[in-house]
Amino acid sequence: MNTDNRTIREIEDEIVEEFSMFEDWMSKYEYIIELGKHLPLIDTKYKTDEFKVSGCQSQLWLHAEMKDGRLYFSADSDAVISKGIIALLIRAMSGHSPAEILNSDLEFLDKIGMRVHLSPNRSNGLTSMINYMKNYAKIYAGQSVQ
Repeated sequence: MNTDNRTIREIEDEIVEEFSMFEDWMSKYEYIIELGKHLPLIDTKYKTDEFKVSGCQSQLWLHAEMKDGRLYFSADSDAVISKGIIALLIRAMSGHSPAEILNSDLEFLDKIGMRVHLSPNRSNGLTSMINYMKNYAKIYAGQSVQ
């Protein structure tokens, strides 16, 4: 949860810096798995089909709630890599306004090589996770979701 006043870009830069410390992708995957262990877990009442992210190879549930004009995400997955990926996305976007989330380009995913090193199925899942998070932001910003 973002309890400070850093921008999404500042958090992304921090993530890029962390990933630059790893020599190879095996080490990066291990780090992603470790991040998943610290994921803000979704309340079990949200582990239903209504909150399930479609398009993910694994089962992944995502919930968002608005507090003081900021959106806070929680999630869970039955797969360790998916759990780590959503933990990264939550770290970058949680605690920001819907407008900030909608305006974020999440360049850090390309900078750390995430999209290139995921299988096509996992890459589709990543896109679905981002879309669901941005759709929550649209809903809370009063925009229509397509």
